Amino acid sequence: MDKISDLKKIIINTLDINKAQNIVSIDLKDKSSMADFMIIASGTSSRHIQSLSEQVLEKLRDNGVENPKIEGKESSEWKLVDGIDLIVHIFHPEKRKFYELEKMWSELIPKEKLII
Repeated sequence: MDKISDLKKIIINTLDINKAQNIVSIDLKDKSSMADFMIIASGTSSRHIQSLSEQVLEKLRDNGVENPKIEGKESSEWKLVDGIDLIVHIFHPEKRKFYELEKMWSELIPKEKLII
């Protein structure tokens, strides 16, 4: 197995152990050059979302990802953990429903639009 797939499993397991809800993984390899995978999960409160993002950040560092970052530090409803080849969105359930990232990224994108 390759390193990014192993890391994806570690992150999903970390989110699951820490009671994240509705964890979804989306393969971006043929859809975008920004990352190989996107993981989306929900937290139950602002404190839970913050804790989950910090746990994910720590796992990324522990597994050799250089300079992972948390975006949305000021937000209580959403965090993005940038692990270079692996992006993790952690939402409050209402915000997640509003943005519908799963729907947007799960649809097939024509190859000519991938270059944008």
